[in-house]
This record gives sequence, structure tokens and C-alpha cells, in this order.
Amino acid sequence: MSDPITLALVAMSLPLVACVLATVLALRKGPAAKFAHVPLVLACGTAAVLGIVVLTKVAAADSQNHRFISDPMTWFAAGHLKVSFQIVVDPISAVMLAMVTFISTWIALFASGYMHGEKGYARFFAVMSLFVFSMCGLILANNFLLLVAFWEGVGVCSYLLVGYYFEKPSAAAAARKAFLVTRLGDVGFILGIFLLWKMGGWNTSLTALFDYLTKTPPDHYELTAACLLLFCGAVGKSAQFPLYVWLPDAMEGPTPVSALIHAATMVTAGVYLLARCAPLFAMCPEAQITVAWVGGITAILAAFIGLAQHDLKRVLAYSTVSQLGYMFMALGTGGAISPVFAVTAAMFHLFTHAFFKALLFLSAGSVMHAMGGVIDMRRFGGLRKLLPVTHLTFLCGAASLAALPLFSGFWSKDMVLESLEFAAEGEKYTGGYFVLLLVGLVTAFMTAFYTFRAYLLTFWGPERIPEEAGHHAHESPARMTVPLMVLAVGAVAVGIAIEPFNHKFSHFLNDAPTLQQAFAASKAPEPPPHKFNWTLAGVGTAASLFGLSLALVMYRNGTEKLPALVEPVFAASRNKLYVDEIYGAAFVKPGGVLAFLSAAFDGFLDAVARLISAVPRVLGWWVRPVQNGLVQFYALSMALGLTVLLSFVAFRIAR
Repeated sequence: MSDPITLALVAMSLPLVACVLATVLALRKGPAAKFAHVPLVLACGTAAVLGIVVLTKVAAADSQNHRFISDPMTWFAAGHLKVSFQIVVDPISAVMLAMVTFISTWIALFASGYMHGEKGYARFFAVMSLFVFSMCGLILANNFLLLVAFWEGVGVCSYLLVGYYFEKPSAAAAARKAFLVTRLGDVGFILGIFLLWKMGGWNTSLTALFDYLTKTPPDHYELTAACLLLFCGAVGKSAQFPLYVWLPDAMEGPTPVSALIHAATMVTAGVYLLARCAPLFAMCPEAQITVAWVGGITAILAAFIGLAQHDLKRVLAYSTVSQLGYMFMALGTGGAISPVFAVTAAMFHLFTHAFFKALLFLSAGSVMHAMGGVIDMRRFGGLRKLLPVTHLTFLCGAASLAALPLFSGFWSKDMVLESLEFAAEGEKYTGGYFVLLLVGLVTAFMTAFYTFRAYLLTFWGPERIPEEAGHHAHESPARMTVPLMVLAVGAVAVGIAIEPFNHKFSHFLNDAPTLQQAFAASKAPEPPPHKFNWTLAGVGTAASLFGLSLALVMYRNGTEKLPALVEPVFAASRNKLYVDEIYGAAFVKPGGVLAFLSAAFDGFLDAVARLISAVPRVLGWWVRPVQNGLVQFYALSMALGLTVLLSFVAFRIAR
């Protein structure tokens, strides 16, 4: 029971057990249903402890043996294709497992208070348990087809959770949008897997496939195409341009769902996929620069749209899209610098982001809970005294998201910018990576601005409480505030505790066999030893402080009064740059017209088929009276027929 594989399997299975128990409680529909959260909280808490134990065991293993692979169990076989159930535990999957289960524990505890009294309470926790199980399976899968199964499981659970209030049209529409948009990326993902199987000797195991392709490199263009197709799946799941439009609408789901999707699960799956497939991307610099540019475009686009949103949760949603863009920019530098440093920078930002983004969403949920379900910042304000714990925890998350010095987000954002600076320096500050470095700095400025705009509009200025909150608006109960305080500690201290001075995180990931394999397969030079870049950190901090200062000047009174000069810019941001309208005109409406024409043509074909099939019926209707079953009638008919025939013959002879 002490080996990492067994511990990881138990940690993965516990949320599935919780799902079964919550489903039983949901079907019983009795008083016991109110305890449906207990199995998930206990399962995630135990899994988090096991995940941390797995992490320590992998770290303590010999440097040559940081990867543990389970014995393969045949799932199914067809011809050359043999698919096995097999999991892998290495530094990358161990970090993800510990992070996902730890964050999910506190989100589940928060949800037990937030969802109290909701119809379908047990159903919510049953699906949420299945969601955590699917994400754990995705992390540990050492087989592409097994990974796809859990990948789709995450997608189905997100559909069910986003559409939790399915009687609400906007929630049902958001769930459909999330499911269908991510399917677009998944088409490319599946095609990429098929292409890799063809090139990789029909190996389905990830480790075996990577070994085969790094030792016997295939055609460069085929491998690049396969990597770009895999990236399509990451673009859909991690909400990158142009498939990011589903994520802000996913705010229609309950706030704990938003925290789970945006912080620990689903949207991180795309980043994890590219980190896991680093040996493939290391051989395709063209694919990596594509990843970097898509990330850069997404980061600055989402940050701009987040500048003027009035819905607090949507501001945080666009910040998630933007921060994921940061991670993809870092991943995309692997072709110019060591893929080890590129993946480490992306994973470090993913790790810190999980803490401060979960904190921000849960804090927004605490505000929403106190305000009677209202989340529009124009309708409330000055809540710092009414919600003191929520105020302080939100401030910790905001400071980390804005990358203010010493907070967790500061260290991880600096590492991402450092990867871009290394890449740009390798090009002598010419070409794409230098532009992406500037994009990262501009995005840092906008991030600090919209984050503290949301903070000031919510917690400063005169106290304003919407009618929906009544006269009983108050701080959330302990089972909602305790998770906020725990996550606030992570948002403040986890970054500085594991990286800038002791480099524990980067040293741990550097020993990952996958990353060492990626470095061996790449042509990139080893970057200089990681040292704190005071110049770059100073520039990045100046950008963040400028955004913070501008927000203080404009919103220090907790109200929004825009100068006429910036109103057009904010109007474009508020309307999301009309991207949804453009997509509607370019794709949705033509698709609707095509569907209408297809339906009309199908109707025409159906009418022709029905007309042809009606001819025998009409003919039968004419001759049906002849077959009446009377023998006398048949005899008379024969006599009359014979008479007519003889008359005709006689008439012909007479002529």
C-alpha cells in the first residue's frame, strides 16, 4: 500500500466512491440527502493527504527513478491496436494530483455551505465527485485513449455542472455552448492521436510512444501536424483563442463550479497535456511558436475584455483565460530555450494560479451569497466592513493575481516573463518572442487594473446592498470562510515557499523523466542557471503597480465615472470586442442557414419518397373492390370478361 502507484490509484478512486454514495443519497430523496457533501469532502481530503504522500515519495526517489508506471491491464485490443489501463506517477503528475485534490477539498467544503437548501443538492455533489475523479484519471493516465476517456468525462461533468440550473435558459445555453465549443478542439485532439499512433508503431502507452518517436524520429511535417492537432484539444479545454468564448458564459453555473473549473480542473487540462507531451513538441519548434502566439493573443485579448465587465465572476473568468494564455506563452518558449525551463515556468504559474484563482472565485461566491445572488458590481459596494473576512481574503487573491511583490503570483509571473526574455535574448530581441515579452508586460498592467477595479467597486465607497439581500446581509458561515482563509495563505505564501530562494519546485520538475527526454530530443541550448532577474522583475512590477495606481485613481470612491476619452475603449471591452457577434454572423447564422437548407432538402427527398410509395397504394385502391371475397361475383366477372373478349374477336373477324 506504500508504493506511489497504489497510493495514487486509491486517491483517484476515492472521489468515484463519493460519487456512488452521493448518487444513492440523491435517489433516496430523504433527509439524508443534506449530507451528500460529506462523502466528497472526506474523499477529497483523504485523496489530498495521499497525493502529498505520493509527492514526497516521488521526491525522495532516486534521481534516476522519478517515474513509476503501473503494470498494464488490457482494456481492449483490435488488430494492431492494443489499449491498456495504465497509470504513471512522476513529478508532473504528482504535483497535479496533490494540487487538484487539495484545492477540490476546500471547494467542496465551501460548496456545502453555498449550496445549502438548493434543489438537487445531492445531485450537485454526485456530479462534482465524478468531475474530480475524471480529472485525477486524466492526470494519471499513461495511455492516450484512457486519457481521452477521462478528458471527455471532464467535459460531460462540466456540461452537467454549468447547466445545474437547467430550468434557467441562460444556464442551459451556456452548458450547450461549453460542450459544443470544446468538441471542436477535441476533433483535432482525436485526429492527432490517430496520427501519432500511425507514426509511433501503434504504441498507445504515452511513455512507450515518446520513447519510440524520440529514438526513431518520424517525418518532421507529420509530427508537426500531430502536435498542432493535439494543441487543438488544449485550445478547446483551456479556453484559448479562438475557442475561449465558452468559459465566461460558464459563469451561469454555481460559484463553486466556477472555482473548480477555473482553478484546479478542466481548464488546466490543456496546459497539462502539453507539458506531458513535451518530448513531442520539443522536436517541433514551429508548433511551439504557434503555442506561444496563441497564448499571447489570448492573454492580451482576454485582459482587455476584462477591463470593463460589470459581472464580478466574469471579470475573474476573463482573468482565467488571460492567465492560461501566460502559461501557453511559457510552454511555447521551449523551442528557443530549454523545454525543461519552459514547462517548469508554465507549471509553476499553473500551481500558484490554482490557489489565488480558487480563492477569488470563492470570495466572489461569498459576496454573491451575502447579496442574495446578485453579482453585478453596479448594485453593491462598500462591503469591507460587512464582509471583513471575505474582504481580506479577496484582497490577498487580488494582490497575487495582480503579481504584486512577494505574493505567489508575483514569483510565477516573473518566471513566465523570464522564459520569454530568455527566448527573446536568444533571438537578440528580434522576432516573435520579444513581441510576446511586451505582450506579457502589457497584460500584467491590464491584469492589475481590472483586478483592483473589481476589488474597489466591491469593497470600497459607500455601502450599497441590493434589495435581494434584504436586511440580513452578513458574513458567510464558517464552512465558507475557513476555505477562504486556507486558500489565502496559499495565495500569499505558496509561491515564495517553494521556488524563489530554494528552487524546490523547479528542481523537482527538472528531474521529471518526461522533461529530460524532451531536452534530449530538442535542439535548444541549455539556458543559464535560474537566477532572480531584478531588471525584468522591476519592469514587471512597475507595469503591475501602474495598473494598480490607475485603478486607485479611477475607482477609489467605489464608483465608476469614466472620462469621455476612455469611454469608447471601455465600451469595446464591455461588449467583448463583439467577438460573440462576429462568431454569430460568421459561423452560427451560416450554420443555421445550412441546417435549414439541409432540413428543406431532406424534406423534399422525404416527400418524393412518400409520393413514389403512394403510387402502389393508389393503384391498389382502384382494384381493391374487385377482390370482395364473393364467388358469385368472381363467376359473373369471368363471364362478363369472356363475353367482352369474344365480342372483340368477333368484331375483328367481321371487319
